[in-house]
Amino acid sequence: MPNTIVSKASTIWNGELFSGSGTTSLDTSGAGTFDVGWKARGEEAGATTTPEELIASAHATCYSMQFANMLTENGTPPTRLNTGAEVSFVAGAGITGIHLTVVGEVAGISGEDFERLADEAKRTCPVSQALSAVDITLTSSLA
Repeated sequence: MPNTIVSKASTIWNGELFSGSGTTSLDTSGAGTFDVGWKARGEEAGATTTPEELIASAHATCYSMQFANMLTENGTPPTRLNTGAEVSFVAGAGITGIHLTVVGEVAGISGEDFERLADEAKRTCPVSQALSAVDITLTSSLA
């Protein structure tokens, strides 16, 4: 039976929503602490991060791992996958959609098989499954 791995992050928030601010920390890895604030989330992107940017990073990473494993199991391991994730947020409505884009360097695979596996990875990556309440779209291509 696989071990359960628990990843931890924390946020300290000061003040009310619109004028307040905070920091979020990647506690398990210790990889960093990032400023957060409403203005970056609800008005304009800026020098602070947002929950949606962190979700986008997690989704792009998880998707890349899932797709790499599926390509390897297909006998066509990737040389490189360049994956982006765009998480759309509308104040008052929440997260309204996610768009993944992947460009792969994969020897010995047809474009059709690449796209088929890319779509399957989108449906089966654990973060996609966790975020399935919103529409997740995908653009995939070989380099």
